[in-house]
Amino acid sequence: MKNLQAHRSLNPRRQSAKLITAMLSAMLISATSLQSAVAQPSVDTGAAAGFAILGGTAVTLTDSTVIGDVGSPTAVTVTTSTVVGTVYPAADPVVNSAYSDFQIRYDAIPFEACDQTLSSGDLSGLMLTPGTYCIEAASTTTNGTLTLDGQGDANAAWLFKVGTGGTGALTGTGLTVVMENGAQPCNVTWWVAEAVTMSASSFKGNILAGAATTFTGGSLIGQVLAQTGVTFTGTDVFACTELDAMKNKSCGYHGKKHQDKKQHGKKKAHCNQGVGNGPENCDPGKSNHGDYHNSNDETGGTPGKPGRKGNNS
Repeated sequence: MKNLQAHRSLNPRRQSAKLITAMLSAMLISATSLQSAVAQPSVDTGAAAGFAILGGTAVTLTDSTVIGDVGSPTAVTVTTSTVVGTVYPAADPVVNSAYSDFQIRYDAIPFEACDQTLSSGDLSGLMLTPGTYCIEAASTTTNGTLTLDGQGDANAAWLFKVGTGGTGALTGTGLTVVMENGAQPCNVTWWVAEAVTMSASSFKGNILAGAATTFTGGSLIGQVLAQTGVTFTGTDVFACTELDAMKNKSCGYHGKKHQDKKQHGKKKAHCNQGVGNGPENCDPGKSNHGDYHNSNDETGGTPGKPGRKGNNS
């Protein structure tokens, strides 16, 4: 167990950070060119936007990979997990400022008008265009797929308000959120009156939760901001701040967080595929043929001894 600092285990999950990055890179390259958005919901969480996970009380990460910053005004516990980013100590003013901005935005969203009120909290089989969607009570989806259609606009945005009647939790088991026609995960916001619980789900969007948030297995592309505790177990998380960095062509993604934003102006380092140089997060000649488990990028080895180690054997 390791508290209040980034922990990088030798667990195989560490390799999943590289896999997620590669998959998201392909998604971003294929996205439609930016167009002007018309009458789209916008949720600005201020200083909290820079976090992958921000809890009002304790944040606990177990057997997970998080690419992005993590913080809590009380405590963060990281166990056998990888955090590629900053784990802020509870007393850090950055955390207090971020949580304050989140709280202000959370309290304001209920006053925003709904474009449509969904008759059921079950999201299975829905295909929704941009807008603000409201669910009066709880939303529960089991083994279902929600498709968000950007209609060719990469700025298209969605705001889901769960529990507009005063109470309501967001629950997903085997829930998959699919983005189509230029839709971007970080343009999706989920405001939830109460708790959020996801199991074995492929979830996308930024969660603003009024109570505890729990992810078990699966993945999240986006962020979690919660008024109480946050628990991730066996989950891969990719923060929106890292997606934004990947969109900037002048900023190569090196498989680790840029500690200084000025580094975004630097070119990505050239690949050096000599055995024993370690991973460079690149695959010269695209030798993996679309299978990110078979990249030429070394994960180890000893100079002078041909061959690769780890996933590249």
